[in-house]
Amino acid sequence: MALTPPNLVRRFAEISIHDRPAVGGKGASLGEMARTGIRVPAGFVVTTAAFEQFLARVDPRGSIHHEIGRLAADDLLACTSVGAAVRARIESATLPESLQAEIADHYQELHTSAAASGYSEPVAIRSSATSEDSADASFAGLQDTYLWVRGVDSVIEHVRRCWASLYAVESVMYRRRLKLPEQGLAMAVVIQRMIDSRSSGVMFTRSPNTGDRSVVVVEASWGLGSAIVSGEVTPDKYVVGKITGEIVSRTVSQKMRMHRPNALSSGTLVDEVPVDQQNAACLSDDELHALVEIAKQVERHYGCPQDIEWGIAHDLPRGENVFLLQSRPETVWAAKDAAPVAASKAKPFDHVFSLLSGGAGKK
Repeated sequence: MALTPPNLVRRFAEISIHDRPAVGGKGASLGEMARTGIRVPAGFVVTTAAFEQFLARVDPRGSIHHEIGRLAADDLLACTSVGAAVRARIESATLPESLQAEIADHYQELHTSAAASGYSEPVAIRSSATSEDSADASFAGLQDTYLWVRGVDSVIEHVRRCWASLYAVESVMYRRRLKLPEQGLAMAVVIQRMIDSRSSGVMFTRSPNTGDRSVVVVEASWGLGSAIVSGEVTPDKYVVGKITGEIVSRTVSQKMRMHRPNALSSGTLVDEVPVDQQNAACLSDDELHALVEIAKQVERHYGCPQDIEWGIAHDLPRGENVFLLQSRPETVWAAKDAAPVAASKAKPFDHVFSLLSGGAGKK
């Protein structure tokens, strides 16, 4: 058997934010947070080098880059057809045996270091593209995420599925609209121990509605955070001042549904929230303030507003049960901040004239 090239699989502890080309945006952020001391679920990343090695076996002539690169951004039919064909090629191919063995070894590490359990360790498997979550583009939601995957064979299968999702029609059309080059585009895959969350959600270190940077906005619901991401539940919402820690506003919603692990196999189930919890807040004030402190710490570390996913484990003691699951730069208000207030004019008076002209018909 040929020796596996180095760095095809890397633990979070071996990764920093500077490793984005090797582990993608999501993997780099998780590694950076773990090294900084923020609590993230243990995990590892199948690197872009592994993807490139795999793709070279599937497509030795490089036809995939050419086929995708010549698609028109507005040609839905062609993007769908070409993308589906590429996905099928990737999903049906076999990973090199040496890479399968390395993934299996790292997965076994997660299992043996976990609390004693009689089943294969459940993990989340998340796509981590090299172009995602950058300052000028966000691929959040465009590539695949799989929750509560168990067993090494299933893990390897879902790694292929994540790689294939790079060619989903939504992802292809988004790249074409932004004119991002296909050459050099690669996909890493994050494999991370699942948190059986009592409560989960997202938080923003500036208001997503107003852009206010003096507050942290926290959204929360029962169970796994996928219920919020999918839009199946209206979460509780909290606005907390960064300086004073004052809870500026608190909205507790009726939360009818929750996502929970499938205890009998893999994947997740949609369940009804118990009646006595439907209108109850799913965060205590102490937990809310703990989340806000994490959000502030992450923002300070990166130096820019963040969009953060989090979970609170139901089976761990207080103080050890709050986890950061993902952090990415906030992009909506960042793009507005970067846009010029007014288009440049040849002469200063042209600015005044344009304002007068624009307001002539207003009352």
